[in-house]
Amino acid sequence: MKKHIIINVGRQLGSGGRIIGNRIAQDFNIRFYDKELLDLAAQESGFNKKFFERNDEHKGFFKLLLSPFAPIFGNDDPYTDQLSDESLFKFQSDAIRKAAHQESCLFVGRCADYILRDYPDCVNVFITADMDDRVKRLSKLLDITEKEAEKRCIEGDEKRAKYYNYYSAKTWGYAESYDLCINSSALGVESTIDVIEDFIAKKLQL
Repeated sequence: MKKHIIINVGRQLGSGGRIIGNRIAQDFNIRFYDKELLDLAAQESGFNKKFFERNDEHKGFFKLLLSPFAPIFGNDDPYTDQLSDESLFKFQSDAIRKAAHQESCLFVGRCADYILRDYPDCVNVFITADMDDRVKRLSKLLDITEKEAEKRCIEGDEKRAKYYNYYSAKTWGYAESYDLCINSSALGVESTIDVIEDFIAKKLQL
């Protein structure tokens, strides 16, 4: 891949977004970032990766994150300010920008499409799926009941929407926020990958 490109993938929980994103990154021979972003943010900030894991795409989790340290930190301790939700988001945003500047990448979630909104040759995709398919996929992946899987899908989407809507000027899952929205249940994962890759190639003139 000679042209420097950026692909951002938003997704509903259980829609197959990570699988689809990973395959697309492999096919275009570019770097793939999902949970790997947490390692990158930890390295860039110097903070433990666990801070980013527990705050991952979850706005308002800082109070729960910091509560185990309450006996240690005073209210005016500067360390607590460095660990605010906004600071963790900034560290992660800086890591995303640095990675995007260095090479072609595909980012999954974490407001990457908004963070990189001014980058040229960028494609933003949102992947959804029918609830039945999402429940079956998550139930199998996590070895949980379908009832529990449905609950996790609903709660996961709520957390992602809250996080995205807070940090961006767009709305999570709304068609106008992306270049392409696609339901992976309509064609299946393999054909969904084909459609997205064809769209990317045409939009970026690859």
